[in-house]
Amino acid sequence: MIASAFAELGPWNWMVLGFLLLAAEIVLPGVFLLWIGIAAILVGTLSLQFWGYAFWSWQVQVLVFLVLAVASAYVGKKLMAATQGDSDEPLLNRRGEQLVGRTATLHEAITEGHGRIRLDDTTWRVTGPDLPTGTRVRVVAADGGNLVVETAN
Repeated sequence: MIASAFAELGPWNWMVLGFLLLAAEIVLPGVFLLWIGIAAILVGTLSLQFWGYAFWSWQVQVLVFLVLAVASAYVGKKLMAATQGDSDEPLLNRRGEQLVGRTATLHEAITEGHGRIRLDDTTWRVTGPDLPTGTRVRVVAADGGNLVVETAN
């Protein structure tokens, strides 16, 4: 049944494959299937032109598809890199780094290098020199989920 469907579609097999890959890109976004789908559509277009010629065997079609898929993925990567500009919010998903420079009062004393501060609605684990509860500290760095603090002047 599948073989007969492929035989009936002829050069349109590549077009169907290309549009299926483009539809899969919508369902599974990642901007990779897009380039392979474009390569399949290009091979389908070439198949419409060369279908009656003896040199246009399925082996040649697969080879052209592989070359076009690699080429389109490479060009697509270059296009995507060229359109990626600097973000207007470079620290958007780096909450700890957004807090660098802020001052707070120690919520729990820093003992053996670890304590806690409260900034806005969150309690943060901090590292720094041993200091008593209530000391004003300044966040100087973010290290994963920990903030590095020093005494505020």
